[in-house]
Amino acid sequence: MAPTSPLVEARPYTLRGSDASGPSPLVLLLHGYGASGSAQDIYFRFGRLAESEGFLLALPDGSPEALSRRLFWNATEACCDFAGSGVDDVAYLSAVVQDVRARRQVDPRRIYVVGHSNGGFMAHRLACERSGLFAAAVSLAGALGREESACAPTGPVAVLQVHGTMDTTVRYEGGVFAVPGGDRRYPSASDTVARWARYNRCGARMALPRRLDLDGMLAGEDTRLEAHIGCMGGAAELWTIEGGAHIPNLTNRWAESVYAWLQAHPRAEPAR
Repeated sequence: MAPTSPLVEARPYTLRGSDASGPSPLVLLLHGYGASGSAQDIYFRFGRLAESEGFLLALPDGSPEALSRRLFWNATEACCDFAGSGVDDVAYLSAVVQDVRARRQVDPRRIYVVGHSNGGFMAHRLACERSGLFAAAVSLAGALGREESACAPTGPVAVLQVHGTMDTTVRYEGGVFAVPGGDRRYPSASDTVARWARYNRCGARMALPRRLDLDGMLAGEDTRLEAHIGCMGGAAELWTIEGGAHIPNLTNRWAESVYAWLQAHPRAEPAR
């Protein structure tokens, strides 16, 4: 079957997983800056889980920078179209999802996006601009854009921000990318989640935290799980890896825990 969009024809993606038992969840996995879809899957280990759990996994690649040829996503004003290409990755990734839906049986209430670093920034942007398509988004070491007005979801989206407190690349407390053409600011992990709490009309208070072991280099249950309560739709949660770096040494519980969280947050209405 030919690609359903010129965008997909120009930038093919890899599809893994199984939909043998009928309409299946779809996870769109977005790599970090300079990585690739296949490399991100090796790190996150979603491909094996897709086969065993019966969901579809789409692995697209970003665009190569003009000089370095490193792959990137044009996610926000902060990250990471540093050369100013203006590539429309919202349109491309939306086309990838529609191409999968044309080829396979996809559950329209369970279309999700997960990203790391630059891919995490992109996951937030898709949640902002394609809230009618994605039921939930997970960002590891990403952030929303600086300007709150740039995110205007038309409906609720469940959002999970995962971030290490010792991340020196995308700082937990927010920071600046110093690049040619001016500094690029981004908000903290807690501010990012607080904004999603407002978008989803959640209460300001968070439930009592729980604990989880996500980083194999850290002792004990290193991750603090917090969630805003009383959301009118969607969710706004923050998982803080206490002592975690930008590229945590993820345990086997990572993929299972993230997918379980996604499965717990289907869309109330089918995707548009």
